[in-house]
Amino acid sequence: MAVAIALAACAPIARALTPAQLGVVINTADPLSAALGEYYVQRRHIPAANVSRVSFDARRDDMPTEEFRALKARVDAQLPAGVQAYALTWTQPYRVGCMSITSAFAFGFDPRHCASGCAPTRVSAYFDSASAAPYADLQFRPAMSIAAGTVDQGRRLIDRGVRSDGSLPRGSAYLVRSGDRDRDVRRAGYADAVMVAAGRVRAQLVDGPALRSRDDVMFYFIGAAQVPDLASNRFLPGAVGDHLTSAGGMLGDSPQMSSLRWLEAGATGSYGTVVEPCNIAAKFPDPAVLMAHYLSGETLLESYWKSVAMPGQGIFIGEPLAAPYRRAAAAAATRG
Repeated sequence: MAVAIALAACAPIARALTPAQLGVVINTADPLSAALGEYYVQRRHIPAANVSRVSFDARRDDMPTEEFRALKARVDAQLPAGVQAYALTWTQPYRVGCMSITSAFAFGFDPRHCASGCAPTRVSAYFDSASAAPYADLQFRPAMSIAAGTVDQGRRLIDRGVRSDGSLPRGSAYLVRSGDRDRDVRRAGYADAVMVAAGRVRAQLVDGPALRSRDDVMFYFIGAAQVPDLASNRFLPGAVGDHLTSAGGMLGDSPQMSSLRWLEAGATGSYGTVVEPCNIAAKFPDPAVLMAHYLSGETLLESYWKSVAMPGQGIFIGEPLAAPYRRAAAAAATRG
């Protein structure tokens, strides 16, 4: 990423995704999805026409590709053309063959977004883009899963996202150099992230296996198979965090740390890969790009998606419309 591009992206933006542009997909056969979906629709005032209710077996990690294609066709047919992105309201299934469920909903099932072994995949045209309407501009709808282990955890996640809007938190961005040779590949870009953060949030380079007892976490990036002491830190509403490792996106059965642990610790968004990506940095969020878009006022869904050049194997989880740096929201709250 060119630093100049990232810095330019920190300028205030005129538009970001709104509830009227978000389609919410609810699996009525999954009690967790049904409860979180209805709660999210109410909390975010999602138009009734933007809600797709479908039914499928949630007791599995992987959805067969043909079943997925039929499901996506139903969802696309139910939702208005003005919908620009999807919120999926379940934790399982999180994968469609070699793709994550969020990338499969975005691109359709497409083997070009998969890889056999340590190979690159197709690059997303949405990466670090200026688009505020991805379906209108690029003919695809990025997706994020409102994932949780329980209804209570999911509702707290949604509430954090709503509470973050326009809060303009001053917190810190923690860029951790874990010393894990295989997973520390993003450290080469940390200097760019420090430049993006300047004047907006405090950026700290940290050497060690993890953070402990920090009370102002807004961004937390690390490369590690396991991240100890997550619960000792306080994440601000709207905070994001992820750990570059092979199996973080295997939400329910990961041999490493599941990305769900970030949300359970208080983060509002995270990311992980659902099949072996190898340590190709382009398959993981670029901290500087993510921070640049988020600090400019874009939503969590937009910022996370725009930070991954090759997102086919990765799942995006969190509260999609969280926008802590959206100035319009802050102004509206002040007037109210």
